[in-house]
Amino acid sequence: MPVAIITGASKGLGRALAEALAARGWDLVLDARTAEVLKETAAALAGHGTRVTALPGDVTDPAHRSELVAVAWKLGGVDLLVNNASALGAEPLARLEGLPLDGLRRALEVNVVAALGLVQEALPLLRASETGTVITVSSDAAAEAYETWGGYGASKAALDHLAAVLGEEEPRLRVWAVDPGDMATDLYTAAVPDDGDPRPEPASVVPAFLRLLDERPASGRYGAPSLLEGR
Repeated sequence: MPVAIITGASKGLGRALAEALAARGWDLVLDARTAEVLKETAAALAGHGTRVTALPGDVTDPAHRSELVAVAWKLGGVDLLVNNASALGAEPLARLEGLPLDGLRRALEVNVVAALGLVQEALPLLRASETGTVITVSSDAAAEAYETWGGYGASKAALDHLAAVLGEEEPRLRVWAVDPGDMATDLYTAAVPDDGDPRPEPASVVPAFLRLLDERPASGRYGAPSLLEGR
């Protein structure tokens, strides 16, 4: 069976994507910081009959990243790496004039440095796979200027560029930066707690990710809404 590592997988988009892959028979290595929630997620997904390993930890910890890849290797390798774990940099979001610099460092460390570190750790196994794929979860804040989203958007823009360069440097792999669009997630609630407008559930955008995996277009940046419209 194909093997995927998914970070930030205990809830939201990470869990929804893990659920869809488990239903397709994928074996999974799941990461999140909240051990109990991650354990519950893994138990639910194991009901699909696939092997699901939950490894709670912080992706900024090199030892944790090594453990994620080591467990995937024992399952058979790494066919897909999904860098989904994210940090806002400030909760709620703040204008740049008041953005805590330690918060910005945390966003860059989680969203960029740790994501690249995990790619580096997994690259030998990704190269060995016939369908080696890296997905980095982006944001429209990486490409558009929104007040208070400067720190988070800057980190996602940096991640987008790393993904683009990785796609050039590793032509045998597929490397997709995917903007999922608006979603009802804990991350968004923490970012803008006063926004009561209804937003789509994360599961609604998962078909866009599955379409990429099924059709395997060229490496690049893709928007989930466009992929869903083209179904």
